[in-house]
Amino acid sequence: MGAWQPLPDDLPSEVRHFVEQLRQLKDRTGLSLVALGARTAYSKSSWQRYLNATQPPPRQAVVALCRVAGIGKDEAERFGVRWELAVQAWPKPVTVPEKPEGAAPAVDGAETDGDGAETDGEEYEDDPTLPWWDAPPKASGPPSRRLLMVAVGLAVLLVLAAVIGAVALG
Repeated sequence: MGAWQPLPDDLPSEVRHFVEQLRQLKDRTGLSLVALGARTAYSKSSWQRYLNATQPPPRQAVVALCRVAGIGKDEAERFGVRWELAVQAWPKPVTVPEKPEGAAPAVDGAETDGDGAETDGEEYEDDPTLPWWDAPPKASGPPSRRLLMVAVGLAVLLVLAAVIGAVALG
């Protein structure tokens, strides 16, 4: 249980302290990452990312770990404060811009950004501390023509049903 991989040297002290405390709390549960994933809404691979400081955990994951560990309200509140400090200091990965139309493919199938620099293909979410169900909806383009046709068709059917109902009921 105490065989954690070393944290990166360039990690901010707030993040390092938080992750170390989170690791101790996880160890206190006596659960494996698989078992922890089964007891919370977060997978084994998510817990690996959180506990190895490659991604900040959502607040709800910290709350779930505190609940599973059976810690008191005061200590759970302290974890909440540590989480806030850590998330503010967490290093942000480089944002990968979308590939412009007509951009040449990179060598060996790697993606490139608009300047031709290779990227790893991952995009950083706006707020990685929110689970997918709490994240704000992604901006979408204008409604499609098909959706518009369906809406018009439904409106025509509604009017037709109202007219038929009025005629049938007198």
